[in-house]
Amino acid sequence: QVQLVESGGGLVQAGGSLRLSCAASGSSTSFNAMGWYRQAPGKQRELVATSTSGGSTNYADSVKGRFTISRGTAKNTVYLQMNSLKPEDTAVYYCAVLLRSGRIWGPGTQVTVSS
Repeated sequence: QVQLVESGGGLVQAGGSLRLSCAASGSSTSFNAMGWYRQAPGKQRELVATSTSGGSTNYADSVKGRFTISRGTAKNTVYLQMNSLKPEDTAVYYCAVLLRSGRIWGPGTQVTVSS
């Protein structure tokens, strides 16, 4: 059974940076597409960024130029470097494996940006 574990969330002041990490275990194969989503209180979960093993990336307009997604050298790892954080970036951030049949989600990590 595939399990995802996120780390790196926390409390930071506006303008600061955080780096989120995610590792997927329980699979003998490498996943092509992994990504990050977030959900703020009272809002729907939304895409933040995705990355494929071929190097393609996709970002939400709200984070372009501030966030960078990257894949690790270890199998099935993905990172999210978040710079110039804003209070509106406050949310629970979820790592995901993107499959044709759906998503595998991690439990989430809280990111809080104070003004």
